This record gives sequence, C-alpha cells and structure tokens, in this order.
Amino acid sequence: EKAFFESDLPLNVERFRNSEEFKETLKYLGNLEPKSTKILDIGCGNGISCISFALEGFQVIAVEPDPSDTIGAGAIRKLKKHYQLSNLEIFESFAEDIKFDSNSFDVVYVRQAMHHANDLNKFIGECGRVVKNGGLLLTIRDHVIFDAKDKEWFLESHPLHKFYGGENAYKPEEYESAMENASMTITRKLKFYDSVINYFPVTTEELKSREEIELQNVKRQLKAKIGLLSNLPFVLSWFKNRLNFPGYLYDEKITPGRMYSYISIKK
Repeated sequence: EKAFFESDLPLNVERFRNSEEFKETLKYLGNLEPKSTKILDIGCGNGISCISFALEGFQVIAVEPDPSDTIGAGAIRKLKKHYQLSNLEIFESFAEDIKFDSNSFDVVYVRQAMHHANDLNKFIGECGRVVKNGGLLLTIRDHVIFDAKDKEWFLESHPLHKFYGGENAYKPEEYESAMENASMTITRKLKFYDSVINYFPVTTEELKSREEIELQNVKRQLKAKIGLLSNLPFVLSWFKNRLNFPGYLYDEKITPGRMYSYISIKK
C-alpha cells in the first residue's frame, strides 16, 4: 500500500495523487502551465507518477524499460486506457538510451530511478541533453550512501534486494558531480528530513507526533533526576540542549539508504 504496488493499478494512482509527496512535488513545478508544459518521466514503474502528471493536464512522455503489465510499461498502458488519456505517450527504453531530440522537454522527472543507473553519468547526461535551457530536472527519492560499509548495510537491510538483487545507491557527491557534468545547476538539495518528498510514507504530522512523544519522555527523565525543579523552563531547556533534542530524532545516518531529492535547472 505505502509503496503503491497494489494489484489494483488505479488505486495506486489515486493514493499517489493524494499523497503529501506528490502534492509537495507539484509545488516545485511553480507556475508552469500544464497544457503547454512537456514532462519526460523516466523510470515510471507502474505509472503512478506519469499518469498523475497527465491527469493534472501536463503533456507527458513516459519511459520505462520493463514491459511488465504489473510494474512496467504494460501497466502504464492499462492505466492510460483506463483514464482515457490522450496527453501521454509510452516508450520502453533505459534512460541511458533515450533517443529524443536535445532541448525538447520543459521538465525531466526521475522518481526512485537514478540510483538504478548502470552508468550514472550517462543517465544524467541524457536527462540534461533533452531538457530545454531553463528547464527543470527533478530527481526524486534516490538512495544515498556515504561509504562502502554504509552501502553494505543498506543492501542487507532492504526487504527485496535479497530476492532480486536490483537495488543500488550512490554517494551524494556522485549524484551531484553527474548533474554538474550534464550542465545542470542544483538549486535545491533536499536531504532526507528536509522534505516529506523523501521521508514519505511517514507524514509531517507523524513526525511532529514522534517529537511530542519523545519530549514527554525527556520530561520524565528529567523529573526522575531532579524532581519538581524539572518544571522550571530554563532547566528543561538546558536538559534538552544537553541531549541534543530533537536533533537526534532527525539523524539521517540511522536510516539505511536514506533518500535525497534534487531540483536542478539547465542554464
């Protein structure tokens, strides 16, 4: 449900369209006029994003190498027919091998696909080639690792990697270097806790709730140590600073394969 992999394909689309992640992503498209904006969606999977953009009125080209009727291009074709969309085209290809003309898209959108690249520089190079000058590249929810040991931890922790071996991740500087090599200027680097785009399916409300629950725990700890003095505001403030509250709740290094997103512009 939370990964939008239900067998009911339209249900996945409706859940994605109503998610905090998608609503927040739309904000980064700014004042673009949907009917005159052409989006290239690379690595679409079962189609939740390309279908959602098409339903918003954008002109969408979907690129997905897997022909599957459940998680690939076949699923996208089913959804295109279901929603009777005339503003969506579907191509089966890897990002490294797209054949579109240079400077032909207003937006290139890549959700949870860049980290699967066989050749990261070629993958992003093609994204940069086909986006127009002044156009946007949105790379959304890509796994980040900091060193070899961190990558090993991520792969061991991933619930599906042991079954199909298809997961991967790169260091932030590798993603960023590939974008710079593709003549893209990064305007926003969203680390894991910088945006609900990354930490979804946890909601913003759930994060605030976690913080409040932990605050009550901190207060109990302090009261157990010094009794009624714990009610003094400056004492609580001192104790929170000593514990680095709530900073430790947002330590991305305790999450294997934490996700980053980048918003870049071609200049």
